[in-house]
Amino acid sequence: MQVETAELAKKVMAIQNNISKVIVGKEAVFQKLMAAFLAGGNVLLEDMPGTGKTKLAKALAASLDAAFGRIQFTPDLLPSDVTGLNIFRQDKGAFEFTPGPVFCNILLADEINRATPRTQSSLLECMEEKQVTVDGVTRSMERPFFLIATQNPVETTGTYPLPEAQIDRFAMQLSMGYPTMQEELMIIDRYQTEDPLEELKPVCSCEEILQMQQLCRQVYVSDGVRKYLVQIVQATREHSALMMGVNPRGTLSYLHCVQAYAAIKGREYVTPDDVKELCIPVLGHRIVSYRTGQGGTAQEILHGILDTVPAPTEEWTR
Repeated sequence: MQVETAELAKKVMAIQNNISKVIVGKEAVFQKLMAAFLAGGNVLLEDMPGTGKTKLAKALAASLDAAFGRIQFTPDLLPSDVTGLNIFRQDKGAFEFTPGPVFCNILLADEINRATPRTQSSLLECMEEKQVTVDGVTRSMERPFFLIATQNPVETTGTYPLPEAQIDRFAMQLSMGYPTMQEELMIIDRYQTEDPLEELKPVCSCEEILQMQQLCRQVYVSDGVRKYLVQIVQATREHSALMMGVNPRGTLSYLHCVQAYAAIKGREYVTPDDVKELCIPVLGHRIVSYRTGQGGTAQEILHGILDTVPAPTEEWTR
């Protein structure tokens, strides 16, 4: 398995190098994005407009030989605009299903929080079950399926908060952040005369992604690391500042993400540092309902939990 893990890491690096032609810096964000992808989850990118969220999603899609779909969420968008609908064909005398943009491998839900909660919830089924039900008929989606949703901060004008059930279906919530001065100078040089995204070529296939997803589930997690991960989750449920802790779905998502993250790093086992590194991206958005004025922000609470829960110091590898 070590050889296979090394090959997986090389393939991910090839995708990263390809994306780096478009996105300057942000290697850490990309690695977490790929960990969520290989874990079979979805990602919510939240940041101010113009920081490269859409560019990153489109660059990833262009780097894969996969079907790409994009939905620009607006207040007047309907659920049928997302999932598809049955249209009556007079020439056939019957209804015919017209698939929506969700029927693809990589879906970009751009500015998802500009649509109403009713339309946002149309993604719930495809995010979790990888299927869509319209008028009582369930249609499976092609694998792999990866949803990258971007949203502006909730304080931005014209946005709606995402339903908690939908937030919980995102494996990670990531933020691009502003570039450094050196990175911004590189951006100017790279985009001054042309858009490098137009020249991007695929370096990986859907079949390879599916194989990589299967391999990630085989990454070894020792009993000590499993216990450490669960202790962190349990601590969110017992924290006095939290009204609601991480649920079992979040626990499994946490496990699968750290497995994928370890594989991306070229290892066949998970370390306590992997668990720490992904704690906030995986759990931070799942504990948003906390009592105001107690314990600080979600990130501060999780940092406090990581400082309190002792990490295993031995026997976490084979």
